[in-house]
Amino acid sequence: MGHPAPLVAPQPSLAAALKKLLGTDLLSHDFAADEDSITVDRDAIAGVMIALRDNLEYQQMMEIAGVDYPERGERFEVVYHLLSVTKNHRLRVRVTTDEATPVPTIVPVWPNAGWLEREVFDMYGVLFAGNPDLRRILTDYGFQGHPQRKDFPLTGYTELRYSEEDKRVVYEPVKLAQDFRNFDFMSPWEGADYVLPGDEKAGGTGEAPGKGAPTPMTAKEVKAADDKAKAPPPPTPKTTDKPEQTGAGAKANIKAAKTSRDGASAKAATKPAKTPATTKAEKAPAKPRAPRKPKGGDA
Repeated sequence: MGHPAPLVAPQPSLAAALKKLLGTDLLSHDFAADEDSITVDRDAIAGVMIALRDNLEYQQMMEIAGVDYPERGERFEVVYHLLSVTKNHRLRVRVTTDEATPVPTIVPVWPNAGWLEREVFDMYGVLFAGNPDLRRILTDYGFQGHPQRKDFPLTGYTELRYSEEDKRVVYEPVKLAQDFRNFDFMSPWEGADYVLPGDEKAGGTGEAPGKGAPTPMTAKEVKAADDKAKAPPPPTPKTTDKPEQTGAGAKANIKAAKTSRDGASAKAATKPAKTPATTKAEKAPAKPRAPRKPKGGDA
């Protein structure tokens, strides 16, 4: 299977050309997944962009994006995506900064960077020195914080709703229910190191409390369970296979076998004796019956 990215022309001599053109402003050059990425000095970003545009034919600035690495000293990366139309090649340019250190603007080099720098400022709080209109562009008026920072809460700090009393839209601090505020993002299926609510009531499962769900069955055990469920149920034994059984249970059978008060024992019912007339009638051959004539004469 080929690479999912658009086909670009390889530039084997780009590394040498970048090193010769940018000199000490080039901090690193990475080539991965058929893409070239360079990290340059933050204060020299405007001059680097002019050199790449005028000398290496990267005519278009396609996008500016932000990346947040909270564990770093300079936690933010500002990433510029350049396109060379004549060479059919893309180049990624990166600079690093923090919350307080501004990045020089490149609006004089590419005017479309004005709105893109505003997006990075709005989402990450990165400052751009020299931007003619550095204000929020995606969030609402009075928004607090920067939503794409890793330490920004998923619920935000304020919520917006329509107040029936004030007859207008109002902002209020986020109020979370107790269940949501204490929500545990650890999956219990992976096995928690503490007792989950409700596990203390479980018993007879063979699983230690606080270790997640029972171990799933193997494929062999699942097949055996399915075969057992599909098997027909065993035949139900009859309760009156013998004459002394009444069908009402063992106690009734014992009472039925005892002698009654008048001295007669419980015996199996016998067939009545046949009379001579009955015996003669059973032995005589059956005679065919004449058809009945219709009433009212001939048809």
